Order: sequence, then structure tokens, then C-alpha cells
Amino acid sequence: MDLEREYFKGRGSQINPNNKFTQNKYLSEFIEGIDEEVLENSSTKFYQETPKKIISENKSPDLSFMHSINPYQGCEHGCIYCYARNSHEYWGFSAGLDFERKIIIKYNAAALLEEAFNKKSYQAKTILLSGNTDCYQPIERKLKITRSLLQIFQHYHHPVSLITKNNLILRDIGILKELAQENLVQVAITINSLNEELRLKMEPRTVTAKGRLKVIENLSKAGIPVMLMCAPVIPGLNSDEIPQLIKSAAECGAKSASFTMVRLNGAIGDIFVDWINKNYPDRAEKVLHAIAESHGGKLNDSQWSRRMRGSGVIAESIHSLFRISKKRYMGDCSMPILRNDLFTPKNGKQLELF
Repeated sequence: MDLEREYFKGRGSQINPNNKFTQNKYLSEFIEGIDEEVLENSSTKFYQETPKKIISENKSPDLSFMHSINPYQGCEHGCIYCYARNSHEYWGFSAGLDFERKIIIKYNAAALLEEAFNKKSYQAKTILLSGNTDCYQPIERKLKITRSLLQIFQHYHHPVSLITKNNLILRDIGILKELAQENLVQVAITINSLNEELRLKMEPRTVTAKGRLKVIENLSKAGIPVMLMCAPVIPGLNSDEIPQLIKSAAECGAKSASFTMVRLNGAIGDIFVDWINKNYPDRAEKVLHAIAESHGGKLNDSQWSRRMRGSGVIAESIHSLFRISKKRYMGDCSMPILRNDLFTPKNGKQLELF
């Protein structure tokens, strides 16, 4: 097998970089001595975690959410740019192929959420599903952990926000509709390209852009407030699609739109550089230069408030294009502020869901 020419179809990352937290490293000097899983596109495996709490608190000053729940760690969608890849290293896995094929599952998520809601000290505040990896990734179809979480939010009249790129969310439209009637839910659908060829390479196991626009349309018709999350914007790769993306989402009923600039922090830098050179060798240098130009000369900028917005001429032009396009196609529409005054503790009475 020619390792230099091997391409793993259906996966985003084409490499499995070493975990910075481990001393041992994989070497490919002698192929016969390497676990075949490192060199081959092996099937997805699932691992169980039993956390003691499920609500994560975020203290980043440049994020719009403070509390989130991630029922899954790792994501089979395989998006090449995903910022969550680096978090997989904390579990002893690689941010590359491991992130897409070794998924950690929190089976007790709903029970932990109800436990948190029943604490006397608990104060209701909007919780995001998911702040890290997609809560509607493929295994959710079977496990229904996200659905069980939504049932808890519904039962306790608690505000919840969701972000996904999977049309599996339509399975739960009944629950979401009831939450929306009390102004307890809002949804963000991520679409960063209408180019199907690019999507297949950049987000290999996700729903098509056309399918996601249909999700926006169906949610909107059901009275569920939904917005477009155009993330990430990659200069020279999908940045020219911003106007059409916003126009298409608005026509389907999206009330607002937001975006982030791509940032290739940690191991994601090597993963993305390898990917773009293999998939778009003719424009790889130009794209990487534009990304660096948007982050002070580096592929990643960790500075608060600037890291996801970018800086410099290229970033400013993208901000301007986005602002003008949003104003043109969405006007002054905005997402509603969710209520937290309807929250109803159950005094320790457990909901019969599990």
C-alpha cells in the first residue's frame, strides 16, 4: 500500500497525528508492525463514559453561550476544520481519524440533567446542545440521547438552544414545537457551502446543503425560530458563497445569521494542511496564506474576541460582505430572547423516561 497516495473516502482527516499528551508515538517505518487501525479506514467504534455531571460551564468571553451539554465526544461527521478535534486528545485519542471513528457516549446524560434541575440551588439559564460536537450525529438515530434530553427540557419548561447540521433534528420537531410555543427553544443550522463537491470533501458524512435548507424550512413552518450558522468561513474556499447562503436561508425562513472565521489551532493545523494539499493542490497555498493573513500571519490566533472573527484586510472584507448580505436578505430580523422564568423544579420527582 502506498501511504502517500492512500485516501480514506468518507473521512475528513487523512492522517492520525500523534496525541500531544502521550509519550508513545506511531511510526510508519515498518508497516507490518503498525496496528492496521492506524493505517486503514476502520469502522467507527463507540466508548462509554459515565460522567458525574452533564452541564459544562464555559467562561470564554467571546462565546454567546455559557452552559452546554455534549452527549457525544468525537463526531462521525468528520468535518475537516472542526475545532472540537483537539478536545479528543484529552481522552487519549488523536484529533485526526480517531476523532471521527472513536465516539464517546454519555448514556446517563438525561438522568444527570434531571438531577441538576432538581438541586435547590439550580437557577435556570439557556443551555446549548451542543457546544462541542453535534448532538444529532449518526449514532443519535439509534440511541436517542438528545431526544431524551429535550424531553427533560420540555418537562421542566427550561430554555434550550441547539446547533446541528443533521436533518435528524426533524425527528424531534414535535418536542421542539411545544418548546417554541413557550419561547423556550431556538435552533442554529450550520451551512457553510452550497457546493456539493466541496461539502463531500470538507464534511464527508453530513447532510447536503439542500437537505439542511429543507430543515430550516420545516422548522420555520412549525414556528420554531431558526438561524443560519455560516461556519467556518474559509477565505479562498467558501467565502464567496456568503451572499447566496444568507439569501437561501432567508428564503427558507431563517430569522438571522452568524458566522465565524476558520482557525486552525493545535493539531487541526496539520490535519487541514494535509487535507487541502491532497484535495485542492492548485489553490492550497493561496487558501493557507489567506487564513494566515486573517490571523496575524499564523494559521491560528488564540486571542479572545479576535480568534473567531479574524483580523486584517481579508477578514474585514468578509465581515463587510456578511453584514451587507444579512441586511439585504434578512433586514432587521433577529432571534427571540428565550424565557427562563417558566422553569418548574419537580422537588426530586424523577421523570419516567429511562
